[in-house]
Amino acid sequence: MAAEEWSGELARHLGDRMLSLIPFARTLGRVKFRPEAALEVFRTVHDDLGFDHLSMVGGIDWVDHREVLYTLWSDRRVAYLFLSADLVGSDPHIETASAVWPGANWHERETWELVGIRFDHHPDLRHLLTPDGYAFNPLLRAFKLHEPEELEVKTRHV
Repeated sequence: MAAEEWSGELARHLGDRMLSLIPFARTLGRVKFRPEAALEVFRTVHDDLGFDHLSMVGGIDWVDHREVLYTLWSDRRVAYLFLSADLVGSDPHIETASAVWPGANWHERETWELVGIRFDHHPDLRHLLTPDGYAFNPLLRAFKLHEPEELEVKTRHV
């Protein structure tokens, strides 16, 4: 499919929910969308455009804002598509994609835990990699590493 044809199809389906289409090598590109329209974008991309598999959800801390990224695959199109949305740095949240792609569940938990992006209406937003009650987001640029700790190494003599 030609780039102009694909761009037109996206514009017809997403309308003003799509902010831009950025070319990305060997994919159908990266669609930047309005975060307040996330659930509508997810449903449209899944139901109407045939992206039935969500491969990854991740986040980036750009200091002044955060960005959430989705990697999608379409068997019908045999192609990848990236979705992304910019979120307010002081309160980064977006609707969960798990209602459309159930596999988003763990990816969103990891992104919430490490980058601090909250997924509204997530069915089970709890710690996945860090202990319960852990109050830090290790992949934020503001996260400061602690001084190295001395570890006592115990050896067992047989």
